[in-house]
Amino acid sequence: MCVLVFAMAGKSTHESSTSDWVVLAIVWPFALSVVLAHAGVLLRRRPTARTWPEGVLVLAVTYVLGMVLRLVSGRGIAGGFLVVALVFLALTMLGWRAVLRLTSRQRAARTS
Repeated sequence: MCVLVFAMAGKSTHESSTSDWVVLAIVWPFALSVVLAHAGVLLRRRPTARTWPEGVLVLAVTYVLGMVLRLVSGRGIAGGFLVVALVFLALTMLGWRAVLRLTSRQRAARTS
């Protein structure tokens, strides 16, 4: 979901006059990367919802592999895009994990 929101925001900001299908061209490198990252974590029988180290690993693989695939596909990777992508993906991909952890702790504290 984080990757799809990222692609849709990029399309509306930079390619609003193009077809909505351009979202697929934007999203596929990162969607494939996040699926592969989660698969790797699951194959190691690790929980994917933990922020550290699994969430950071998923973020790193998604970002690096996504950028490589984007570059290979001819979409380009401007300096500003590298920074914005990293910040957005870090906030969203680690953010939900942090919120989940905090709410789980609060629930556990209330039941204790």
